[in-house]
Amino acid sequence: MKNKKLEKRARRGTPIAQVAALPYRRTADGDDEILLLTSRQTGRFILPKGWPMKGRQDCEAAAQEAGEEAGVVGTLHEQSVGSFHYWKRLKDTFVPVTVEVYPLYVQQELDEWKEWKYRKRGWLKPHQAALLVDEPELAALLESIAPELACF
Repeated sequence: MKNKKLEKRARRGTPIAQVAALPYRRTADGDDEILLLTSRQTGRFILPKGWPMKGRQDCEAAAQEAGEEAGVVGTLHEQSVGSFHYWKRLKDTFVPVTVEVYPLYVQQELDEWKEWKYRKRGWLKPHQAALLVDEPELAALLESIAPELACF
């Protein structure tokens, strides 16, 4: 979505929504790990996320973002595990965004992918991931998700 469109929607009070994938895997020891990646501009740790896509379910759009931004492919869960809010930085302003999060059980990690030159990725235990993200609601979601991942 273009920045001018976002600013206009924010000024009108229209909610701005994004979708995110929560890539996860199980280690040989049976522990769950979550994949975080760095943002392109600031290097903050984030989940792969983007805009809803016309003609696709939100969970499908989240899976596509995971492939493009993090280079991971796997089994998608259609049910969101929660949401978080953050302020998206635009050129001249910030706009509030609500992000719906969909788990993605990672079965393949690509060596090269669309944004591999711009991002770093790392596997972490949920409580470690929660310490690295800036958004308090996302941190709380990551802390609380560990028991749920075992059920997927």
